[in-house]
Amino acid sequence: MDFTGKVALVTGSGGGIGLATAKALAEAGADVAVLDFNPALLESAKAEVEAYGHKVITIQCDVSKADQVDAAVKQTVDAFGRLDILVNNAGITRDNLLLRMEESEWDAVIATNLKSVYLFSKAVIRPMGKNKGPDGKPCGGVIINTASVIGLFGNVGQLNYGAAKAGVINMTKTISKEYGKKKIRCNAVAPGFIKTKMTEVLSQEAKDAMAKMIPLQELGEPEDVAKAIRFLASDEASYITGQTLAVSGGMAF
Repeated sequence: MDFTGKVALVTGSGGGIGLATAKALAEAGADVAVLDFNPALLESAKAEVEAYGHKVITIQCDVSKADQVDAAVKQTVDAFGRLDILVNNAGITRDNLLLRMEESEWDAVIATNLKSVYLFSKAVIRPMGKNKGPDGKPCGGVIINTASVIGLFGNVGQLNYGAAKAGVINMTKTISKEYGKKKIRCNAVAPGFIKTKMTEVLSQEAKDAMAKMIPLQELGEPEDVAKAIRFLASDEASYITGQTLAVSGGMAF
């Protein structure tokens, strides 16, 4: 997979799956905009992505705010001259049972995990629609959304998270139908239980129980998801759009 000359914007790339994805794309030749809400994470992330020898910029952004999202996309296009790949990866959890879930917990997860996908996808359609390949023909771009297996089968205590991720899966299908004619592909990955900050706070007993639910009997690594995203963003997947690829070690319900 060769991403030379391609530009990627990865949200939530200060760590975890987002950082692994930014590194995977840079390793394959892409220039990358590393975006995160936490400015403390951006410089270390930038250094890790820059190690692959390609241009990197950092953007601090609240992904639920339309003005900041529009500014982030503009900053990326101004810096690189184009935008080929958007990875909507930013996400949070505010877990609670339905009867205990505060409205603020619902709103925060929906804003970060679902609204952000709407805002960023809307913001990149026009820049991607202007892209042309070496032959001068329109070449569009690629949007990859990070969903979750929870969006496929639900989970106790994650009503807000599951609803948001189910919404992301449906948005993926809709965007692919609306903008395929512009050569813009849109796919999603649905990670299972991955070793990130969201799972590292769990007890070892809880992690062992999770592993027993997985046919491969172990939690995944952020790099496992990043490689799937890189494939979907590549020309190797040029005839794939509107799909959700589970990266879950075989979990199915």
